[in-house]
Amino acid sequence: MEKQPLYEGKAKRIYATDKAGEYLVYYKDDATALNGLKKGTIASKGVMNNKITTFFFELLGKNGIPHHFIKRVSEREQLVKELKILPVEVVVRNIAAGSLAKRIGWEEGTKMPSTVLEMYYKNDDLGDPLINDYHIKAMGIATPEQVKTMSELALKINDILSAYLKDKKIELIDFKLEFGVNNGQVLLGDEISPDTCRFWDTETHEKLDKDRFRRDLGNVEEAYKEVLKRLTGEEA
Repeated sequence: MEKQPLYEGKAKRIYATDKAGEYLVYYKDDATALNGLKKGTIASKGVMNNKITTFFFELLGKNGIPHHFIKRVSEREQLVKELKILPVEVVVRNIAAGSLAKRIGWEEGTKMPSTVLEMYYKNDDLGDPLINDYHIKAMGIATPEQVKTMSELALKINDILSAYLKDKKIELIDFKLEFGVNNGQVLLGDEISPDTCRFWDTETHEKLDKDRFRRDLGNVEEAYKEVLKRLTGEEA
């Protein structure tokens, strides 16, 4: 497969392929946190996140969630549909943690009485600020219909993943989603992995995600391996 470099982000490289409308995504081992202020590497993270994202997208597809994923083609690469990414990050929160716990003054680990949906402007220079529907409309970065679709899909994804992970003894604390447009349809894009989700062990509340890197908790690679093992039975 011929590929042409298009874009390199914090965790992935994107390539155009010789087939129109299809891109190749390469998962790196690079890790960043605190809006890029903290940088490092997590051994084999790219391999694990590629496999974990593949698993989640296939699970969501079977449950009616439209997405950009086509197939995994190697240990670090997957083929996806071309998307015009909407610059709105959708965050779904079930348990108070991270920035939300600090912002509203709740102890981390407090269960939200109802699911909280937040939207952030996807802009590294501005630190991805929190925005609402009125900001989105005024800025013209997504239509009201697209915002409605993203919100509905995000809540449905939360239901599907929370129910599935419960059987794996993983609690879905919160997670970030990105969406894009393909032929007029809003599709789920990017990835779903320990980079973009907070996963806690249901019984011990041990963190199984990138918070171990953010907070210098150690055993970062082991946490990613544990998530992969619980999802697929595969040893990284």
